[in-house]
Amino acid sequence: MNTPAGIAGYGAAAEQLAVQYESVSFTEVHRELHHLYPAPPASVLDVGAGTGRDAAALAALGHRVVAAEPTPELRAVGERLHAGSDVRWVADALPELPALVAEGASYDLVLLTAVWMHLAPAERPPAMAALTRLLAPAGRLALTVRHGPVPPGRHMFDLPDETTVTLAADCGLRLLHRATRADLHGRGEVHWTLLLFEREA
Repeated sequence: MNTPAGIAGYGAAAEQLAVQYESVSFTEVHRELHHLYPAPPASVLDVGAGTGRDAAALAALGHRVVAAEPTPELRAVGERLHAGSDVRWVADALPELPALVAEGASYDLVLLTAVWMHLAPAERPPAMAALTRLLAPAGRLALTVRHGPVPPGRHMFDLPDETTVTLAADCGLRLLHRATRADLHGRGEVHWTLLLFEREA
């Protein structure tokens, strides 16, 4: 697996980031979208799973969950923190997600939480195409996208949400829900967009 530019700075800060990530709950992060997620047991893929907070919560609800995380240090922390959860961890990365695409599996729900903004504009079309290939018919794709200043040492791009909506539509994904919310860590200069798409049946 090639090391994607978007994970710059995450490996060295894995332990500190784990404290930040795990300080908010799956319920808080996904409150606006969770009612639109498929009922368990569904096949779920968490792309850029970080420390596995969301993957473990979804597994506890009865879903079959695969957590894809390209940063080895974050994967190690996640496997340790959520050792008792029934989550399968995979080393894979956008934009192509080659390992997952090669497996040939499809998913009822794909999550990208605080991931999409790490992709450069040129990486987004192949990434959306790969994500669409991984969705089952009528499968749903949930994006939680950060807006605001880029932290030092990080690799992020702030693009209009309409760009993402148009790109998804070009791949046959219909926008079902759009919402915005303030930052859960109290950073006033940061806000988030939540987008939920559905693949054509």
